[in-house]
Amino acid sequence: MENVLIVGAGPVGLMLACELGLAGARPIVLEKRTEPSELPRANGLGGQIIDFLDHRGLLERFSAGSPFAGRAPGFPFGSVPLRFAGLDDMPLQLLLIQQPRIERLLAERAAELGVEIRRGYEVRSLAQDAEGVTLNDSLRARYVVGCDGGHSLIRGLAGIGFPGTTGDEPLRLGHFRTDVNVFESPQFDGLEQGWTRTPHGRLLLTSLHHGVLVAGVREKGEPPEGPTTIEDFRAAVRRVVGRDLELGEPIWLSSTVSQARLAERYRAGRVFLAGDAAHLFPAGGSALNVGMTDAANLGWKLAAVLRGRASEGLLDTYESERRPVAERALLQTRAQAAIDRVEGEDGAALRELLTEVFSFEQPLRHLAGLLQDSGVRYGPARGPHEAPDAVAHPLVGRFAPDLALSDGRRLAELMRRGRPVLLDLGGGPVLDDDWIDVVRTRADDPPADALLIRPDGYVAWAGKDGLAEAAQEWFGLIASRA
Repeated sequence: MENVLIVGAGPVGLMLACELGLAGARPIVLEKRTEPSELPRANGLGGQIIDFLDHRGLLERFSAGSPFAGRAPGFPFGSVPLRFAGLDDMPLQLLLIQQPRIERLLAERAAELGVEIRRGYEVRSLAQDAEGVTLNDSLRARYVVGCDGGHSLIRGLAGIGFPGTTGDEPLRLGHFRTDVNVFESPQFDGLEQGWTRTPHGRLLLTSLHHGVLVAGVREKGEPPEGPTTIEDFRAAVRRVVGRDLELGEPIWLSSTVSQARLAERYRAGRVFLAGDAAHLFPAGGSALNVGMTDAANLGWKLAAVLRGRASEGLLDTYESERRPVAERALLQTRAQAAIDRVEGEDGAALRELLTEVFSFEQPLRHLAGLLQDSGVRYGPARGPHEAPDAVAHPLVGRFAPDLALSDGRRLAELMRRGRPVLLDLGGGPVLDDDWIDVVRTRADDPPADALLIRPDGYVAWAGKDGLAEAAQEWFGLIASRA
């Protein structure tokens, strides 16, 4: 019997495979496509996942050749621009990288870690019992994780509902190869870089890579049936802006309808959901961040249970921690979609006023943190096994800050092996276990005497007292002394 079968070799499934492989598990990734997709369904990463890639030593690989990597100079919140110029400590990070490259890099890393990817394997059936899960009446594992997208077959076979709403404005999207700077071409006079609104819909024109124009057309109506053709795309442009545009040679074309959906549960027995299989957001900027950090959360927990380090109960914390994150992302992306959807003078007034409000530092920081996921806090605001009125250290349940240590390292460098880390910054309590990396060092203005950091980068404990209890709470079969 295999230990984990991951269905879907997109960014989320491959990220999960890497995490399990790093922890010593040997998952198998099942993908119905015979070859990796070359469709740039996403054009970048943003948010907490960039910090996590840094923790795993992958950020340099992902950033190589990127036209932009770093603190975001701005970001569209719906159709209202957020401008971060002058705020050097703005939390939101961006990395421009197309999805095919993300998948290639993660597949390479998975191969380095001994992960098997079986392409051309289509799941048709699922059955589970107390000991494991069987796919297609033949392939068996202790656990199965559905990372197979918004139309997830695994979700359906596991009997998990996916309530939500579907938009009424199909989006046709295309990438076009062109040598012309369309933003200086007379044929594009009167059109904005970004979204242009007309009484008949909206047109998107932007460029994320030299020589490639990204164009999108959004209009009310039924979604097109079958593959999007260049004739369909040109006709939609003509309906929205009233004239033909020479966009260049099409690289790829697609159409979609926005959806706002959240799985009723993330776990059904030995079956889990992650990424788009668990949640769909109606506006951009959050899907990969939330999906890939789902994988970061679930990976170490599955590995701990498989290795006998923790009880099955640890796996229940996957839903209790990650579903609220998706709820929050759904909230802010619904708001983005609503801001973008309101038309006419009402819409113009709303966007103008919000542009004013979002120019102030406090709301700007709040939205940047929301997009980054830097406000995520797991668990109750108290220590393990403490009285209900006891308050935990402010860092407990939060992603650990990247401290600069006296030995010249950063905290992120201590997380490369994907193991728990006890960071002793000033005579903190002792913990003895061969799974935990204990690092004794110093830092300027340390936030606590010691930090116990989970493999996914979140602080499990901070302070002086209660270390043994926190270690037992999160890491199970640990011989500890405090």
